[in-house]
Amino acid sequence: MGRRRAPELYRAPFPLYALQVDPSTGLLIAAGGGGAAKTGIKNGVHFLQLELINGRLSASLLHSHDTETRATMNLALAGDILAAGQDAHCQLLRFQAHQQQGNKAEKAGSKEQGPRQRKGAAPAEKKCGAETQHEGLELRVENLQAVQTDFSSDPLQKVVCFNHDNTLLATGGTDGYVPSLEKVLEFKAHEGEIEDLALGPDGKLVTVGRDLKASVWQKDQLVTQLHWQENGPTFSSTPYRYQACSESGTFLGLGTVTGSVAIYIAFSLQCLYYVREAHGIVVTDVAFLPEKGRGPELLGSHETALFSVAVDSRCQLHLLPSRRSVPVWLLLLLCVGLIIVTILLLQSAFPGFL
Repeated sequence: MGRRRAPELYRAPFPLYALQVDPSTGLLIAAGGGGAAKTGIKNGVHFLQLELINGRLSASLLHSHDTETRATMNLALAGDILAAGQDAHCQLLRFQAHQQQGNKAEKAGSKEQGPRQRKGAAPAEKKCGAETQHEGLELRVENLQAVQTDFSSDPLQKVVCFNHDNTLLATGGTDGYVPSLEKVLEFKAHEGEIEDLALGPDGKLVTVGRDLKASVWQKDQLVTQLHWQENGPTFSSTPYRYQACSESGTFLGLGTVTGSVAIYIAFSLQCLYYVREAHGIVVTDVAFLPEKGRGPELLGSHETALFSVAVDSRCQLHLLPSRRSVPVWLLLLLCVGLIIVTILLLQSAFPGFL
C-alpha cells in the first residue's frame, strides 16, 4: 500500500515560509523567497484566490507582490494589514480587494505562474501601490511603515503576531527581545532566539525560545515558566525544545521538521489526521481555513481544511471529512423510547404503579 499523500494546491517559484488566510475575502496569502543571494530565486508575497469548483477546493494566483531582495519569513494578519518579517525588519503592507465594476482593462500584474494563472497577466507591478485586476476581483497592495525589530549581530525577525483586537503587534527575533513598531514595551524574554509567541486577550504574552523555555508574561513581568528539562521528558542526548505556541480553537494543526502534517482536537489532543512526510522537508507554516467569513462556503462537505507550506515551494491542502455524528432527532427519539421502556418495566414489576 502506497504512502498517503496530500493534494498539492499551489507551487510557488520560490521557497515558502509563511502563510495566512483572510476570512473576509477567502484569500490565501503565501510568502517566501531566496533572500538577498544572487541565485535568481525571487522574493514575494503571493495572493491566491480560493474557489470551490465541482466540490473541490482550488487556488489560483491573483496577485504577486515583489519584495525585491527581502524574503518574507513570517506573516501576521489584522484586517487588511499584513505584518511581514523580512530580515531584521517588520514591513507593514495594506491590501484591498473588491469586485470590478464593468469590463476594465487590466493594470499591472505578474509574469509569475502558479498552477492556475489567471488570464491576461501583465508586466510586473510597481514597488508600491501595485494593482492587479482579474475577472470579478481587483487587488491593490501597498507598502506602509517598516521598522527594524532585531539588532543582533546576525539579525532576523523570526515571528510576528497581533493581539486579539489588533491593537498591539509583537515580534521576536534572534536577539531574544520582544519590541513593537511604536515602542510600547521592550524586554529580553529569552537567552537566544525566540521561536514563537502569542498574545492573549487578557494582555498576557506567551513566548517560546531556543533556550528550552516557554514563558508567560504580563507586560515584562514573568508570570510562569516551563523548562524542558524540568517539565518535560529528559533526553540527555537530544536537544529538545519548545518550538511553537498557538491559541485555543476547535482543532490544532501541526507541521514537523520531517515534513509530516497532523490535525488534532485542541482540547483532548486526539489525532484526527496525519500524513507522514507530506512535504519530505521541514514544514515552515500551517494555517486553517477560518470558520467565519467565506470559510464555511469553501469547506463544502468537510469539517476543516488545513494548508501547509515548506521550503519545497509547495502549498498542500489537508481536508478533514465531517465526522459521523448521531442526529439530534435520533437522540431525542432514543431518549423517549428509553423512558417508555422504563415505564413499562416498572409497570410489569410493580402492578398498579401507574
